[in-house]
Amino acid sequence: MNSSNTIGANASNTKGSITTIGLCLAIALLEGLDLQSAGVAAPRIAKEFSLSVAQMGWAFSAGAIGLLPGAALGGRLADRLGRKRVLMLSVALFGAFSLATTLVWNFESLLVARLLTGLGLGAAMPNLIALCSEAASPAQRSTAVGAMYCGMPFGAALAAAIGIVSPGDEGWRHIFYVGGFGPLLMVPLLALWLSESAQFVEAKSHSVKGTEATPGFVEALCGNGRVRPTLALWISYLGTLIVLYFLMNWLPSMVLSNGLTRTQAGIAMMMFNIGGGIGAVGIASVMDRFSRRLTVVGMYVGIAAALAGLAGAGGSVSMAWGAFFCGLFLVGGQSVLYALAGQAYPTEVRGTGVGAAVAIGRLGSILGPLIAGQLFALGQSASMLVTASIPLIVIAAVAALTVVGSFTPRLETRAAVPGGRRA
Repeated sequence: MNSSNTIGANASNTKGSITTIGLCLAIALLEGLDLQSAGVAAPRIAKEFSLSVAQMGWAFSAGAIGLLPGAALGGRLADRLGRKRVLMLSVALFGAFSLATTLVWNFESLLVARLLTGLGLGAAMPNLIALCSEAASPAQRSTAVGAMYCGMPFGAALAAAIGIVSPGDEGWRHIFYVGGFGPLLMVPLLALWLSESAQFVEAKSHSVKGTEATPGFVEALCGNGRVRPTLALWISYLGTLIVLYFLMNWLPSMVLSNGLTRTQAGIAMMMFNIGGGIGAVGIASVMDRFSRRLTVVGMYVGIAAALAGLAGAGGSVSMAWGAFFCGLFLVGGQSVLYALAGQAYPTEVRGTGVGAAVAIGRLGSILGPLIAGQLFALGQSASMLVTASIPLIVIAAVAALTVVGSFTPRLETRAAVPGGRRA
C-alpha cells in the first residue's frame, strides 16, 4: 500500500472512531438523564402517589435491580451477536419503558416500569464501553471511554435542569418524556451511522474459521490468570457505585433536609453532574498520559476529601461546591474503572468481562439507595451517611490498585506506545 492510501485509510479510521464515540456519547447522555430522572422526580412522585421514604428507596432500587441482569446479559450477547445490534435493542428497551413511567398509576406499576427501564439501561453500558475501547488506539482508550462516559453526568444535569423548569406537581413526567423519546429517536441513527467494531468482526471471523474457540463464561472471566484481577475489579466497582448511586438518588432530598429550597436542590444536583462530566474526561485523560497507579490513588483521595467536605456543608453555596467535587472525583473515578475494565479483557471476551464487572457494580447501585432510604427512615442524618461511606471508598481504592498492578505489565508489554505512561 502506498503512502497516500495509508493516509486515506488512517483518516477514514479516525473519522469512524469519532463517529462511534460521538454516537456512544449521545446514548450515554440519554442514559444518564434516565438514571437521574427518578431522583429528580422523587419528591413530586412521592407526593402524587403518597409514597413513604422507604417506598421511594425501593423505587430507586427497582431500576438498579434491572441494571444488574441487563449488564450481564448485554455484555454476554455483545460477544455473541455484536456490540451494535445489542446496543440498539438496549436503547429501544429503555426508551420505551421510560415513556411507560409517565403512565404509572400506583407504587407497583412504578416498580415494574423502573425495573424494565433498568434492564435496557444495564445492557447498554457494556456495549458502549466495548465500542469505545475498540474504536480508539491503545494510547487513547481511557480518554475514549471517559469521553463517552462524560455523557452520563451531563445527561443527569439535563434531568436536573428539566426538573427545575418543569412547573407544578405534574411536571415530573416531562423528564421521562425526554428520557423516552430521545432514545427511540436515536435507534435509527445508530442503524445508519454506527459501525460494528472491527476488532469484534475480526475476532468473530477467527472463531468461525475454527482458529480460536469461543471461551465460555467462566473461562472468559477467570482464564489466563484473570481470577484475581477480575475479583478486584468487581470489589472496586461495588464500593464506588454504592457511594455514587447513594448521592445520585438522595442528594436532592439531602439538600431539602437541610432547609434549602427545591431550586437549590436542583442546582446542587446540576453541580454534581457538571463536576462529573469534567472528571470523566479529565481523570481518564490523565491516566492515558501518566501513571495509572498515581491516577487511581489521586482520584480516591479526592473522593474521600470531597465526601468529607459535603458532610460538613450547610449552606447552599458550600453544598453546591461539595456536590461539584463529589461528582468530579466519583463520576471521574467510575469512568477510570470502566476504562480499566475495557482494557483488561481481550476482544473476544471483552463484552462478557465488562458486562460482569458492571453487573457486580450494579449491586452497589441497588444497595446504596436502598440502605440510605432505610437509614433515613430511621432518622439518621445525611452527613452521617456521607461520612460513613468513606471506608467503602478506601476498600474500593485498594481493589482498584490491585487491578492496576495485575493488568498493567501485560497491557504495556503488548501495546506499548512512544511517550506512553508507565504505572
